[in-house]
Amino acid sequence: MLVKIEKGLDRFIDGVGYLTGVLMIWLILNVAWDVMMRYLFHDSSIAMQELEWHTFAVIMLYGTGYALRHNAHVRVDFLYDRMNPRKRAWIDILGTIFFLLPLALLVIYGSWDFVMDAYTTHEISEDPGGLTHRWIIKAQIPLAFTFLILCAFDFILHNINILRGIEPPLPEPEEEVIE
Repeated sequence: MLVKIEKGLDRFIDGVGYLTGVLMIWLILNVAWDVMMRYLFHDSSIAMQELEWHTFAVIMLYGTGYALRHNAHVRVDFLYDRMNPRKRAWIDILGTIFFLLPLALLVIYGSWDFVMDAYTTHEISEDPGGLTHRWIIKAQIPLAFTFLILCAFDFILHNINILRGIEPPLPEPEEEVIE
C-alpha cells in the first residue's frame, strides 16, 4: 500500500517538475524577448520584466519539492555519504519530520496574511505598466510550501520503504565535473 501511494505521489511530483521545466522555457523566451526589445528596438515593458521575476520565483518555489523527490537537495554530504542506507533513511526521515516540515508549516502560516492582504487590497505593481493581481504570485508561497509538504511525505514514504527493504535508496545525482 505504501509503495502504491509513493508511486502515485512520484508521478504527481514529476508532473509538477515537468511543468516547472516548461516554465523555464517560457522564462528563457521571455528574457530573450525583453533583451531583444530593449537593445534592438529601444523599447521595454515593465510587465514583461516583472513576469520574468514572477516566473523565476515560481520555478524556484516548486523546484524545491522536485529536487527533494530526486535527491538533489542540499545536505551535509561529508557525514551522510559514509553511512549505510538504513542510517541514511533514518536521518532523512528524522530530518524531514523535525526540520523540513516545521519550516514549511511556519512559512505557510506566516505567508497566509501576506497573501490575503494583497488580495483584499487588490495590490498591483508599484511601477506604471506593471502587473496587476499581485496576490496571484504571492499565493504561490503557501501553495508551493504545501507542495513541499506533499513532497516531504513522499520522501518519508520512500525512506520507510528503504527501511522495510522494499526499495533501493535513491541514486545520488551525478556531480558535474568542470575541466
